[in-house]
Amino acid sequence: MAEGEAPAARRTLAADLTFRDQPRAADLARVREIVEATGFFSAEESAVAIELLDDRLARGEASEYSFLFAEEGGRVLGYTCFGRITLTRTSWDLYWIAVDPSTQGLGLGKLLLAESERRVALAGGERLYAETSSRPQYAPTRAFYERSGYRAGALLEDFYAPGDGKVIFVKHLDAAGIG
Repeated sequence: MAEGEAPAARRTLAADLTFRDQPRAADLARVREIVEATGFFSAEESAVAIELLDDRLARGEASEYSFLFAEEGGRVLGYTCFGRITLTRTSWDLYWIAVDPSTQGLGLGKLLLAESERRVALAGGERLYAETSSRPQYAPTRAFYERSGYRAGALLEDFYAPGDGKVIFVKHLDAAGIG
């Protein structure tokens, strides 16, 4: 920074941040943009993100997948996808949480996760599971879950590929206090 130059203003989330749980066809392109922009996911993983949203759009409430979109000024900044785990009574999976890289570090992921947890708990969910890779690239993701009250419940070594294990996190929820 040159002498006399003011430091750049830190971007903050606007007061008009809203959550929406009904997917729209336009969300397909935006979800793809967000997932690909993170640089974390393969083409196959990005395709799965779109497939889940496509399923929800096609089947509506009959779909196994629930979505939550965070919007600012009508633009989707991030989203989650979650659903009850088949053949369980109170266990749910967090399938996706992704935030546009331009808004990472502002607390949006934490807000999305907390609101998703609240909705799962209100629907009778008592445990929310999230899985991620054990590769070093995912250390910030694992730290995010730990800071959010999740604990590593299992490590499945070499699950995705040799040297790439699956870490399964779990958080106990309750409708009154969420975790």
